[in-house]
Amino acid sequence: MIKSIGYAAFDALSPLKPYSFDRRALGATDVHIEIAFCGICHSDLHTVRNEWGGAKYPLIPGHEITGHVKAVGSKVKKFKVGDTVGVGCMVNSCGHCTCCKEDLQQFCARGFTATYNSTDAEGKTTQGGYSNHIVVEEKFVLTMPPHLKLENSAPLLCAGITTYSPLRHWKITKGHKVGIIGLGGLGHMGVKFACSFGAHVVVFTTSPHKKADALKLGAHEVVISKNADEMKIHLNTFDFMLDTVSAPHNVENYMSLLKHDGTLCMVGASPEPHQISSSVVIRGRKNLSGSLIGGLAETQEMLDYCGKHHITCDVELIPIQKINLAYERLLKSDVKYRFVIDISSLSHK
Repeated sequence: MIKSIGYAAFDALSPLKPYSFDRRALGATDVHIEIAFCGICHSDLHTVRNEWGGAKYPLIPGHEITGHVKAVGSKVKKFKVGDTVGVGCMVNSCGHCTCCKEDLQQFCARGFTATYNSTDAEGKTTQGGYSNHIVVEEKFVLTMPPHLKLENSAPLLCAGITTYSPLRHWKITKGHKVGIIGLGGLGHMGVKFACSFGAHVVVFTTSPHKKADALKLGAHEVVISKNADEMKIHLNTFDFMLDTVSAPHNVENYMSLLKHDGTLCMVGASPEPHQISSSVVIRGRKNLSGSLIGGLAETQEMLDYCGKHHITCDVELIPIQKINLAYERLLKSDVKYRFVIDISSLSHK
């Protein structure tokens, strides 16, 4: 067993606090990673507070992990000690279903094994990246671009692939008009990718103070979605809209902005259901869809693309001792645009 330390939630209401635990011993096809940085995803907060149900305590969150290989199993071929690597939202899947064979492990018919709060092959609960070590099956370890800062590239393992995948799936390119709904951890990456792909990008936000930031990130236009007149200007003009908002909001307002055959793709997971009339979809043959992270091959493709085009996340680096304050600020959207934990701070008193 590998002795490890991290910060864990022990129930839905109490602050996270230090926790010592054991990682599994290194298997033949395993990679032992010494974690350097871990991003904070909004889903961490949802899970810790059991807002989606099924929380298994003690619970160590974190699925935006970057670090260095400390040891490899006897059958590992892809990695060696010292390599710079990453781990995202998945650490295993069945490997045999149609989706797994198509490198769409996120849609595994049996359900993928999540990096934390999931049950592994040994029947134990997985623990995430708010910790100093992790042991992962070689196939689920990713190669990080060597010239990008690890702290800024950590959120690519979730926020990055979550926005890259749908933009690639719907073949967004030059000549497309794309709306990015929300300018948070996901939204700011959606802007960066859509602009990089050559689209005309319009950001939708309820916060006027975010307009300057959206333009700085590369957006061509910004719409304050509370302003009906600003919304009306864009009726029936969008090829694609990426909805990154993880709170209840009026989806119909955005569907009306799509062209015929346009698509609104949801990647933000609201804890409450949305209401939408079928007539909004029928008129214009519009599409309401969703997307979940990305498979391993596509995630590596995204990382390589980011390395080639120097794309990273805008982050605020924090010591792990400030994790509970970061959660409070996350609830207020008080971060530009992703908190990342410096795991070396675990050794500090």
